Amino acid sequence: MIDTDRQTSFLREEPTATGTLVPERADGKRACVIGSGFGGLALAIRLQSAGIATTVIEARDKPGGRAYHWEREGFTFDAGPTVITDPACLRELWALTDSDMDADVELMKVAPFYRLNWPDGTVFDYSNDEAQLNTEIARINPADVAGYQEFLAYSEGVYREGYLRLGSVPFLDFRAMIRAAPALLQHQAWRSVYSMVSRYIEDERLREAFSFHSLLVGGNPMTTSAIYALIHKLEKDGGVWWARGGTNRLVAGMVRHFERLGGTVRLGDAVTQVHAIGNRVTEVETASGWREAFDAVASNADIVHTYRDLLRGTKRGPQQARSLARKRFSPSLFVVHFGLEGTWPGIPHHTILFGPRYKGLLEDIYENGVLPADFSIYLHHPTVTDPGMAPPGRSTFYALIPVAHQGKLAVDWDQIGPILERRILDEVGRRLIPDIHDRIVTSFHYAPRDFALDLNAHLGSAFSLEPTLTQSAWFRAHNRDDAIANLYLVGAGTHPGAGIPGVVGSAKATAGLMIGDLSA
Repeated sequence: MIDTDRQTSFLREEPTATGTLVPERADGKRACVIGSGFGGLALAIRLQSAGIATTVIEARDKPGGRAYHWEREGFTFDAGPTVITDPACLRELWALTDSDMDADVELMKVAPFYRLNWPDGTVFDYSNDEAQLNTEIARINPADVAGYQEFLAYSEGVYREGYLRLGSVPFLDFRAMIRAAPALLQHQAWRSVYSMVSRYIEDERLREAFSFHSLLVGGNPMTTSAIYALIHKLEKDGGVWWARGGTNRLVAGMVRHFERLGGTVRLGDAVTQVHAIGNRVTEVETASGWREAFDAVASNADIVHTYRDLLRGTKRGPQQARSLARKRFSPSLFVVHFGLEGTWPGIPHHTILFGPRYKGLLEDIYENGVLPADFSIYLHHPTVTDPGMAPPGRSTFYALIPVAHQGKLAVDWDQIGPILERRILDEVGRRLIPDIHDRIVTSFHYAPRDFALDLNAHLGSAFSLEPTLTQSAWFRAHNRDDAIANLYLVGAGTHPGAGIPGVVGSAKATAGLMIGDLSA
């Protein structure tokens, strides 16, 4: 990757005692970010913008972490995530240095956000066009139009508290949690997303429509804190977007901007150990034998892997790894990527094919650890928005289902994978594309074992810690380690959690700590 010497000034708007704004920088310091997921890249951009010479180290041959991609037979397949919300949090990364994200990334509106489809034939187009959305609700259950307005008001409240006020604020001690408690109590954070939606919505299909969003960040709607209902308001205000060329183009744009600022990206060289002396990390070592000293280290890698493996030479590492391993981790995913002959203008960018069960299916995935006979499918069809994702006259898809992580579901994915891939394609064919098998040009799947092997994901989890109330904010891994003074975390395992806005928010929280510590 490109390595230049140019440093660009950064203005962190911090009010002083006189009310003026002053720049905060840490020139001359060196930092390492382990992992190039969205959280790691967002953190690296913030650090480099503040004058901190930053190196990002990525084990894989391409940047992106979970936002990896493949190119096969002219098709581009994004590993995910495919839903881009709150583009303002991304634009802010460029605005730090008076740059424009549009120079590096082209965002395209997605409409509808999702098409929801139930086995009884009910179809619901979900968008932020309020008149159209009310029409969709009324078509299913007129009585729920008024209830939706009440739910929207609730979602706005938790959005203000949970996202705008607390989403990029680090929770380093329990006192911070106590200070946040009144707002959490006011919004009944102890209740689940599904429970809160059901308070306002009568129809079961609409309850599913307005509660499934927590699944996008690894949370069970039946147990995830109602605070995560903020996702509805986040989408309503900011919309749902797609990066032309794929999510991988957003990653490439972030890398391009980071390198333009003078940052360094080291690909294909996994970090094997973070060395420490006393309560400070000192050096980072990689598989190639490369070893370098840094003033601070931040890990965007899996949190258990970070402590158990990378910090194995410290007292803190194994202790914290054992503590984290006792927590509840989100499920994994099974994803079938496939390219088809033909185009389908009638299949929107995002479709959710609900199965015959909702609560029972979630219990099987999150609690029982079985591979059920039924499933709900999230179908991604980017070529309807961006035809360049496939050769002319062809279409790119992926079909995703959540599955229990490897700690609950220990199966041989070499044996089960092809069977499950066929079953998923059969269901997509039955409900949307009858001759799907005749049209397949290329296909492959990605299973929990792949998350574990490629991403060092603990138990093959796709979203790190499950976002329950008792694993949120202070109860998640902290943005700065409690014992190692110059070790930091960023990404899904720390506050505020998974999803692009979540990990970009974690980068903002972690960057504030690092810049403050390194400029002290």
